[in-house]
Amino acid sequence: MIKKLLILIILAVASSLFFLTLNKKNKLKIRIIETTDVHGSIFPYDFIKNEKTDHSLANVYTYVKEQRKNSDLETILLDNGDILQGQPVVYYSNFEATDREHICAQVMNFMQYDAGTVGNHDIEAGHPVYDKLSKEFNFPWLAANAINTKTGNPYFTPYTIIERQGVKIAVLGLITPAIPNWLPENIWSGIEFEDMIVTSKKWIKIIKEKEQPDIIIGLFHSGIDYTYDNSTAETYKNENATQLVPKNVDGFDVVFGGHDHQKYNFTVKSPDGSDVLIMDPRSYARCMAVVDIELSWNEEKNAWDKKISGQIIDTDTIIPDKSFINKFSDFFEETKKYVNREIGTFTKTIASKDALFGDSEFADLIHTIQLKISKAEISFTAPLSYDSEIKKGNIYVRDMFNLYRYENLLYTMRLSGKEVKNYLEYSVNLWFNRMQNKNDHLLKLKENKEGNLHLASAYYNFSSAAGINYVVDLKAPEGERVRILKLSSGKEFDMNKEYLVAVNSYRGNGGGGHLIKGAGIPKDELSERVVHSTDKDLRYYMIKWIEEQKTITPSCDHNWTLIPETWYQKAKVKDMNLLFPEN
Repeated sequence: MIKKLLILIILAVASSLFFLTLNKKNKLKIRIIETTDVHGSIFPYDFIKNEKTDHSLANVYTYVKEQRKNSDLETILLDNGDILQGQPVVYYSNFEATDREHICAQVMNFMQYDAGTVGNHDIEAGHPVYDKLSKEFNFPWLAANAINTKTGNPYFTPYTIIERQGVKIAVLGLITPAIPNWLPENIWSGIEFEDMIVTSKKWIKIIKEKEQPDIIIGLFHSGIDYTYDNSTAETYKNENATQLVPKNVDGFDVVFGGHDHQKYNFTVKSPDGSDVLIMDPRSYARCMAVVDIELSWNEEKNAWDKKISGQIIDTDTIIPDKSFINKFSDFFEETKKYVNREIGTFTKTIASKDALFGDSEFADLIHTIQLKISKAEISFTAPLSYDSEIKKGNIYVRDMFNLYRYENLLYTMRLSGKEVKNYLEYSVNLWFNRMQNKNDHLLKLKENKEGNLHLASAYYNFSSAAGINYVVDLKAPEGERVRILKLSSGKEFDMNKEYLVAVNSYRGNGGGGHLIKGAGIPKDELSERVVHSTDKDLRYYMIKWIEEQKTITPSCDHNWTLIPETWYQKAKVKDMNLLFPEN
């Protein structure tokens, strides 16, 4: 009896192995769909502008469902981070509706994502948010180079294995290691961010030896341009190392990038000469990266032959999925009610575009609020959007996402007069061209690959000051362009005196380089300069301040000017038409 039972077991195992081998040697097509930098674009609706949009995860889901119906395809769905910041729907779930499952967990579990990578703006939401969400996801949230300082192991899952018809697909997740340059330590406490290339070499070896996968995918929340902010290919902990990893580490078949909100579809050579496809589908669920991997079994090699191709698909022509919309309609309406709460009245319209060309009512409103909250003597701020507008009339919670785009804390820091001056010199050099005549461009511009002119630096690094009166000389050489006249209170400005300065946490932690490269403060000394930090994000306090004031009359105090003014005025009109042709 025992003999017969053993024979039956052996036959069953042999039969299973035969059919598994037969199946494995059939041709197989795998389609990988990837989203990145969704920034809360869950619904086809802009809660900030209070209007419908033509892009969202609901649109993506329509496409995903259609692919899953195709019996000739094996479909995999991935996300590459930065979903927890942007639209008020995620802000509401992050900080207001905290007593239930996060909307991102509800939606992405419903869509049946197979894996995701953590983004820097996901970390920005804070430990209570991302720790909770990591547990709520039905899929692994990856970041091999985010290391738990207590255990020495990855804080999140380093990689995952996805199997389709006997084919093993390894997905390695990495996050940009530059997070400590932007975010206060309490937000990422207990985590150390390692270099992406170093981490990849370590984990590729582990994955190959332990898992022996057929395909290896890189899911990297990091940009393409490794020269950004004067970095090089050799820069340790490069913020944008997405293409550097496959150029330095063998084994990847496909690498998905993100973080920089750009569209990419190209190949690079790995050290062994293999082609690696790199894809990036921009942001806000406007696009999807779709990669097809056609497999055919090679008997001689005893391995798969792979044919890999990719395309970027726009979502604006795809109809949002009705079942998606219906399932989450209650949370949608709840969010609309939250953002449409009236908090005050503005007596005039303000626009962030004005802040690109000099002192403005838009920037001065932020300065005013920062000085009131912090009790500081000087304030630094920059436009966090180049095209935001808050119209005259009733002001709602949603308008605060136009006024202040990111969830920054507000720091009060100690800076000397000289450091304040050097901070501004650094900002001006990023911002304004040295004009030799009235026909020169006011703003510092550069050409892209297509020959079009764009800002040479990010507009959110164009930092102005309040609390001091100063002029910027457009003709003067670098380092000699800012002349501080006095404190706005009328008191003398002293280069050697120490002042209390209000600045957001991104800048206060070294973001943009204003304090480190400009003011010359060593990175490890920045935290010692912080006298006070708010416990909630600046937008929260802005809402409270406006509710207290009830009626706001935005004004520009003209505490700083550009000279010569006649040149500036002519150049301003020219550059407005250049950079914003829709006007």
